[in-house]
Amino acid sequence: MRPSEAPAVSEITVTDRQAGPYGITTGPDGALWITLVHAGRIARLDGAGSLREWALDAPDCGPTVIAAGGDGALWFTRYQDHRIGRITVAGETESFALPTPDSGPFGIAPGPDGAMWFTEMNTDRIGRITADGQVGEFPLPVEGGFPSAIVAGPDGALWFTLNQANAIGRITVEGDVTVHSLPTPDAAPVGIASDGVALWFVEIGAGRVGRITVDGDIQEFPLPDPAARPHAIVAAGAGDCWFTEWGANRVGRVTADGDITEYDLPTPASEPHGITVGPDGALWAALETGGLARVAP
Repeated sequence: MRPSEAPAVSEITVTDRQAGPYGITTGPDGALWITLVHAGRIARLDGAGSLREWALDAPDCGPTVIAAGGDGALWFTRYQDHRIGRITVAGETESFALPTPDSGPFGIAPGPDGAMWFTEMNTDRIGRITADGQVGEFPLPVEGGFPSAIVAGPDGALWFTLNQANAIGRITVEGDVTVHSLPTPDAAPVGIASDGVALWFVEIGAGRVGRITVDGDIQEFPLPDPAARPHAIVAAGAGDCWFTEWGANRVGRVTADGDITEYDLPTPASEPHGITVGPDGALWAALETGGLARVAP
């Protein structure tokens, strides 16, 4: 990409660094929804720049990853108090306890069956919750795998990262699990996304972006900076994914051919975590130091 073609990168402040913007998604109302992991709050930013926040029932619950559900609400994991949260676009909140104590829910995504699916990092399980709060759990055939992010794949199954097992997992809506080991040792995959054709993931331990087909064929693409610590990834289209580099203060783009372009963020050490395609077509990243980064389309 020539410099003249580089997209504009800007930042806006939404809260102080103690609140910790972490997860971000576009809601069914056309606004951005953000988890404030250290403050126990959910924030909403609309297209006019108006910001609202809602306090959750436990300030230290640790809201982490957030995703839009098929029921028109936003669903999020509460890592610290081991619950799944739900917030309507009007700001009404509720939460649901999980059957397994101290499960550590982290990733969450809508499934093809209309339920929300989530990972339980501490207990090697994948969970499923219906719109009315009914929870089911599926044990994984990996001990200490640390299941992290999860996404619905193009094959009607859910795909997830196994951070400490160095693998990518697949689970059907019936609960059948397949595990694909990664070629690179200690890759520690975290974020995962579907571009409608294949699954893309980031390896925070190895400084790589990976691609896995629904048949299990894996490619890995090294980043220019092996210490960049890529964290989250989102697909903007088939063969077009964007990711955050938590350790390098950048956002990056990877194409189907493995070409990688990186963009520095304006504020040093801003700690980019979650990333989403916004309602305006731009890429938005949550910065744990209190802001959002916008990469113009």
